[in-house]
Amino acid sequence: MEVVIVPDAKAGGELIAEAMAKLLRRKPDALLGVATGSTPLPVYEALAAKVRSGAADVGRARIAQLDEYVGLPADHPESYRSVLRREVLEPLGMEMDQFTGPDGTAEDVQGACEAYDKALSDAGGVDLQLLGIGTDGHIGFNEPCSSLASRTRIKTLTEQTRIDNARFFDGDIDQVPHHVITQGIGTILEARHLVLLATGEGKADAVAATVEGPIAAVCPASALQLHPHATVVVDEAAASKLKLADYFRHTYVNKPGWQGI
Repeated sequence: MEVVIVPDAKAGGELIAEAMAKLLRRKPDALLGVATGSTPLPVYEALAAKVRSGAADVGRARIAQLDEYVGLPADHPESYRSVLRREVLEPLGMEMDQFTGPDGTAEDVQGACEAYDKALSDAGGVDLQLLGIGTDGHIGFNEPCSSLASRTRIKTLTEQTRIDNARFFDGDIDQVPHHVITQGIGTILEARHLVLLATGEGKADAVAATVEGPIAAVCPASALQLHPHATVVVDEAAASKLKLADYFRHTYVNKPGWQGI
C-alpha cells in the first residue's frame, strides 16, 4: 500500500484527477468507480477542469457507482444516482448511458445486488475505484465487521453513519434510510487500482488503523492491505496518527517521477 501525504484536500484532488487522466489516455474507455460524500469533490472538480482544458477526455469513459440507498427513488435529490449525476456526470459532460449503478428501488433487492456484481464483471471490471473512509473505517457502506470477502449486498447502516450522513438530509437523521446496497469488500478488491482519499483530523484514527493496523473486519478499509495496487492519499490532518508518516513522505518524494500513483 502506498501512502501519499499532501498539504490539503485540493492537492489530493489534483493528484488523483491526474492519475485518472493518465489512465484515460492509456485506456479511453476505462471504467471509473466513484464515491459520494464531500471528501471526493476536489477530485471531481480537478478532473472536470482537465476535461475543459483538453487534458482529459471522458468521451468514452464509463462511471460505476459504489453504493446506493435502498428505497429512495432514483430522482430523489439525495439518491446517490442523483448526487453522482450532479457532481460527476454533468460537470464532466458525460451522459447517463455512460453510468452504471445498482437499483435501490428494486422489489428484489438481493437480485439487484447480484445483477450489479454481474454488470461490473461484464463491463470488464473497474479500472480505478475511488474510495472515501468513514470515521469507523468503513468503505462503501461496508460497516465494521463486514466480511472481507463480501460481494455486493444489502447492508444496515450503523447509527454513526446515519448521524454522519444526516447533513445531506437537512440535519434530520429520520430522513436517512436504514439500508443500502453496497459493493462488498470482495467486489471492491477486484478493481485494478484502489485510491482512498481521506482529509481532516476526524479521519486520522481510521487512516492509521487502515494503513498500520492489522487486517481486521472491525476496520473494513484495512482490507486494502491485501490489494496489489492500493493508494491512500491523505492530508496532514488525516495523517496525524500515522507512526510511519516520515517514511511515507520519504518514499513518495524519492519515487520515480514516471511512476505516478
